[in-house]
Amino acid sequence: MTLMAIADTPHSIALGSAIGIFFGFTPLYPLKTLLSIAVAWACRCNKIAAAIAVTLHDVMIWAMPALYLAEYQFGCWILNRPAAQRVHFRQFRLQDYVHWHVFSRVVWPSFWPAFIGSLFLAIPSAILIYFLMRLLISRARTPQKTD
Repeated sequence: MTLMAIADTPHSIALGSAIGIFFGFTPLYPLKTLLSIAVAWACRCNKIAAAIAVTLHDVMIWAMPALYLAEYQFGCWILNRPAAQRVHFRQFRLQDYVHWHVFSRVVWPSFWPAFIGSLFLAIPSAILIYFLMRLLISRARTPQKTD
C-alpha cells in the first residue's frame, strides 16, 4: 500500500519496484539496496519504490536461502562447472579474513555461478512485477464511477 501512495507516475513506481525485485534475487548481499537505488536513479524512476521492493523481497520471501542455493547450482550447470565443495570456515584463522587470498579462494569462485543462476529468476520476476505494479497503481488511481 505504501508503494501505491507514492506521489509519482505509475511507470516510475513500477520500474523502481522491478529494479528492487531484480536486485533482491541477486547474490550481491551487502550492496542490494545501494545498487537498486543507484540504478533507479540512473533510470530516472522512483528510488523509494526500489528500496522498498528490495527490502520487502528479502523479508517476504522466507525461502531465499534455498533459492540462493538453487541459483548457484543452476549457474554451475549453465557454466558447466562442478559445484564447489563445502567450505568450513573453521579452517581459517581470524587474520585470514582480512587477506585477499581468502576472498579470491572462497567467495569469488562461487559468485559468478550464483549471479548467472540468479538472472534466470531475477529478470522474469522484474518484468512480471513491473507490469503487475503498473496495472495495480493505474487501477487504484483511476476515479471510480458510481451509479
